[in-house]
Amino acid sequence: MTSISGKTDIDWGAFAAALAPVEVISETVLVKKRSRDFFWYSPILNARLKRCFADLIARPKDVGELKQCLSAAYDAGVPVVLRGGGTGNYGQAVPMDGGLVLEMTAMNKVLEIGEDFVRVQAGALMKDINAALAESGREMCMFPSTQEIATIGGFVAGGSSGIGSIANGMLRDPGNLRALKAMSVTDTPEERRFEGAHVMQIHHAWGLNGVITEVTIRTVPLQDWIGCMATFDTYEGAYAAGYALAQRGDIGPKLISTVDARITTYFPRLDGKIRANKHLLVSMIPAAQASTFAALMEAEGGYVDLMMTDTERGDAGIPHVYDFSYNHTTLQVLKADRSATYQQVGCPSPPDPQAIADLREHLTDDVWNHHEFSRVDGEIVTFDLPIIWYRDADQLAAINAIYEDNGFPVYDAHTWQVEGGGLKNADYRHLAWKKRMDPKGLLNSAKSMAWDSVKDLSPEEIEAMSTP
Repeated sequence: MTSISGKTDIDWGAFAAALAPVEVISETVLVKKRSRDFFWYSPILNARLKRCFADLIARPKDVGELKQCLSAAYDAGVPVVLRGGGTGNYGQAVPMDGGLVLEMTAMNKVLEIGEDFVRVQAGALMKDINAALAESGREMCMFPSTQEIATIGGFVAGGSSGIGSIANGMLRDPGNLRALKAMSVTDTPEERRFEGAHVMQIHHAWGLNGVITEVTIRTVPLQDWIGCMATFDTYEGAYAAGYALAQRGDIGPKLISTVDARITTYFPRLDGKIRANKHLLVSMIPAAQASTFAALMEAEGGYVDLMMTDTERGDAGIPHVYDFSYNHTTLQVLKADRSATYQQVGCPSPPDPQAIADLREHLTDDVWNHHEFSRVDGEIVTFDLPIIWYRDADQLAAINAIYEDNGFPVYDAHTWQVEGGGLKNADYRHLAWKKRMDPKGLLNSAKSMAWDSVKDLSPEEIEAMSTP
């Protein structure tokens, strides 16, 4: 068997045979397809990652088969990258060093539903978890806009917030992630359980410090949600209304997004459903609060265009409202024009509509704002995920500088290394556990810019480098 990645120091035929009876995919077209995620949202990542491919794909169906794969990889020195639904935007699931991609989607069981939690295998699709929970009147405390195809393990390894974060906080907020199990890449792979605050040793590490096998996540009561859209004459007006809605404890929204009017022109399935050329507020609220929501939007200067149950939405042929939130907003634009990209930007806290208006005076027409409302440690925050009409890296750097110079920190969406994006700096807790769980550095090591500088240290020495 020839090497697809060009990594020629491995006998891939013998390695594939050593994985039996685990399902293995070796056809070049399929291997290349499963070596990709949504990194193409970024032209910079696309240029760097589009030619990175695995040599084999394996789909373990249980813990025993997973151990066999990891033991064989350890013995042969084969690089390993984990893959769920492949919905990540930064190349988390791209095998930059070739080797083996472990597709975890066959480990997809819902293992336990408790009073306020659910315990599942890492490859379970979030839509399936929520469907199982609905029978007992519960749902996950949050999920991404990609829940139809995204796995819970991928969300925990690479995500941070989602639909529900305005009500329940970020994934890292205490109580949301109850426990994780992760397996080591050693001669005899072992599962370790991380509980409470210790889940942060594994969460958002892009699968470079252990193979997540199980997730226990908080659940909340399932409500009769309705999707709502309101339009405004100014963007800061939509943003101010979003902040007012977030503060209303009597409404309890699950989602609040604001979208520049120019972006809504890329939402053809909303033609005739919302006012044209107006700035958009997207929300999900309990059906019982529909009249309160409508009164608030009108008081804030808006017009309520749409309020629909799931049944009404389906009959009208309209997507879920969360298809117009988070990076689904970016995707709607990219479907029509691949010259667009996006960025990830923090905003002043508490949310300040005037700061948003002032910033827009400095941004060029290449930048179209789109904000998501969330909570961090109970405080209301917002994040800008703007559409950017990309020309080159210098233009993007100039846009980043405008944000930063005006007090809006940029969490770069155009890097393939975990320290360069949401984390900003190396998390030495993650790297200490990588040393414990992955002593040969086989797990996605190219995604850490700091690993090479610490890989020869002991876990204790690495951990001591953490900032208190």
